[in-house]
Amino acid sequence: MSLFKARDWWSAVLGEGEEFDQGCLCVGDVDNSGTGHDKVVVGSYMGMLRIFSPHASKAGEGGQAAVDAQLLEVQLRDPIIQLEVGKFVSCSELLHLAVLHPRKLSVYSVSGTAGNVEHGTQYQLKLVYEHNLQRTACNMTYGPFGGVTGHHSLCIQSMDGMLMFFEQDSYSFGRFLPGFLLPGPLVYCPRTDTFLTVSSARQLESYKYETLAVATEAESRQDADLPVKTGGKRLTPDWTLVLGEQALDLSVPTFSHSSSSIFVLGERNLYSVRDNGQIRFMKKLEFNPSCFLPYASVTDGTTNLLMGNHNNMLLVYQDVTLKWAAQLSYVPVAMRTASFPELKGVVVTLSSDGHLQCSYMGTDPSFFSTPKVDAREADYEQVDAEMKRLQKFIREATRTQGFPCSPTQIKTLCLNLSSPVCHHLSLSPPLSLSLPLSLSLSLSGVPRVLQSRFCLPLVLVCVPSSPAKNTKFKITVDTNQPPVNLNSVFPEFAQKSEDKEGNSLAFQFLSGARVTVLASKTSQRYRIQSDSFEDMWLVVKELVQRFERHFAKQGVKDFRNSFSGPLPLQEYFLSVDHHFQLRVSAQQYQDLLSERAVQFRAIQRRLLTRFKDKTPAPLQNLDTLLDATYSQVMALAEAAEENRARLEEAFVRLRSSSHLLVLLLALWQGLTPDQTAILEATLLPLLQDTPQLGWEESCDAAVSHLLRTCLSRSSKEQATSLAQGGGAVLGLPRDTERLKKHITLLCERIGKGGRLTLASETNAQQQIPATVHSLVTPGEWRRAGRRDREGGEERREGRR
Repeated sequence: MSLFKARDWWSAVLGEGEEFDQGCLCVGDVDNSGTGHDKVVVGSYMGMLRIFSPHASKAGEGGQAAVDAQLLEVQLRDPIIQLEVGKFVSCSELLHLAVLHPRKLSVYSVSGTAGNVEHGTQYQLKLVYEHNLQRTACNMTYGPFGGVTGHHSLCIQSMDGMLMFFEQDSYSFGRFLPGFLLPGPLVYCPRTDTFLTVSSARQLESYKYETLAVATEAESRQDADLPVKTGGKRLTPDWTLVLGEQALDLSVPTFSHSSSSIFVLGERNLYSVRDNGQIRFMKKLEFNPSCFLPYASVTDGTTNLLMGNHNNMLLVYQDVTLKWAAQLSYVPVAMRTASFPELKGVVVTLSSDGHLQCSYMGTDPSFFSTPKVDAREADYEQVDAEMKRLQKFIREATRTQGFPCSPTQIKTLCLNLSSPVCHHLSLSPPLSLSLPLSLSLSLSGVPRVLQSRFCLPLVLVCVPSSPAKNTKFKITVDTNQPPVNLNSVFPEFAQKSEDKEGNSLAFQFLSGARVTVLASKTSQRYRIQSDSFEDMWLVVKELVQRFERHFAKQGVKDFRNSFSGPLPLQEYFLSVDHHFQLRVSAQQYQDLLSERAVQFRAIQRRLLTRFKDKTPAPLQNLDTLLDATYSQVMALAEAAEENRARLEEAFVRLRSSSHLLVLLLALWQGLTPDQTAILEATLLPLLQDTPQLGWEESCDAAVSHLLRTCLSRSSKEQATSLAQGGGAVLGLPRDTERLKKHITLLCERIGKGGRLTLASETNAQQQIPATVHSLVTPGEWRRAGRRDREGGEERREGRR
């Protein structure tokens, strides 16, 4: 074992596909245990909050050590940008957890309740208060602002350069930083009651809290450049220091009174600055740093610090002198030091993909000695008795922890009512009859959660009706077996069906839509028809699935559903156009609302100026204009809300149409389940529309990718598209003509035998590497063509 390697004391891998960054790690006695031992708190951009109490991992424990050390795991709704532990609640000396989200600041209390089983203490996260932010947050810092004692205040820096100050559960004030372009690291220095940041001008700036408090109140981003208003001063830094590079992090250590330094980690240098802005020293780095942490002062006037870099190294410096270097298995993005019951001074590091490790540096003495071999013979009777005793114990444990359980043991039964089946039942048929089910129960005092899915009966969302003869839309499904009685396929509708022979059956949904199924008497064909294209989706799906179950019970192994075409693309495009027009209307309403809101605020400012004027002046019909603008804003808001409801309904109908088109394509070409899944992911890329990303641009990007890769006309075209990968930023298109053209081309290529696969990029690169290479070096294109012609001549000569 190498001496220069960080010793793994405890480690865990957090989640799958989650992302972490500099502010996602903090340590402290967050549950106020009173022992002085730290807990490790980790948050991710996926909104997962985890709290650990690490202990030394034993040999063979593996991932069990991480499970045993985890105290709490909570899924929050928003991404977690930064975590801090401090005294954030007034009239309380307890520590609380501050969680910064992009548009919200939340303060929680963490408490533990002693359990009565082997699982031990159960921990809970309780929201104390929260602030909804009007601006997108970047980072935050905390401390005793203004020299107060007994509690901490919070300061949040927004993405547009505003510092927002919070005194516990109340908002104090906000100030814009002058000359702001991009946010940088932010830290509070309690020695001088100042805030430090590195601006886009690549200089370290210091602002006193008193200067910020008396500066001009921030109302808009442009206020910092306007003339000074009455009652405030223009905000300027107390001192600046030009660095010449962007800073990765700032730190103000407070572990020693003799050390009064500010540390700045740049992209290429490490700076130590005095509280007045003078440089103590600068260390040029021969590597790319990722994070750092000043942690102790061993000698008066010096500071020890930890630094991680992109070479997977953990370095220990005393000022500018390298004292130790240890190898890590990943690049750390955040690091802290913590004290645990079994070990103090543990280095806690976190990587961007969720590797959390508690380690120390040095060597481990080996106390292992080879045990003596016991050569006595085994007592088989004793072994057999032990085996029977263990089997009996296992049977009893299985019986006591199995099901069924008593109703008093079940705590909560939860149906996910956000699934598509529960939305818009009065407006349109549901997308699916499948529902997720969560069951929470307690067995022998141990809480457990079970999750599953089940399908609701079709009769729950529709009732029998009389068949319709004349409809707008028709679809025909073929089978390879003799025609069957529809009443035997849909027995729950047979009693109220008007056709006792089973040749026709009609379904009327709660929304009023009616779908009719007609069976041919002489062929194996079944027609589904309705006045609404998207309303046929659920009935077609149920018909196909019930046919498969019906013939499987009869022992038919080669049964097959099919669709002979043509594909109803024009009917499908009606749903696409309707949804797109409502999205355009939503954007127009948003623009109009913004214009009227700006006008409304301008009139308010004019009126306020008139009312504050000591010399009365006529209002010049400003009050009438204010009332008219307010009426327009309210009317536009109501129209926008009505359009939003119609857009939601249109999106549900568009998804139903897309599901139906995917099913027909699968029946038409006999697609495998994997190919059908790729097609569903292409035509159904979103679960819901958002103002930033809609269905049209997402679907067009997915369809275009398939046309350029696995459905390309030739391997040469596929390689060209792969080499020229990348595309424009997705946004609302001008119209749907391009999208409809691509969907039509997708269906045509699938109909001509195109194969849907996700391995197309790898196959193309393996099959024609010379072609891809020639796209970079045009000279090689001519040489490759010459070699191809020479090879063709050699093959023709060989045949002769």
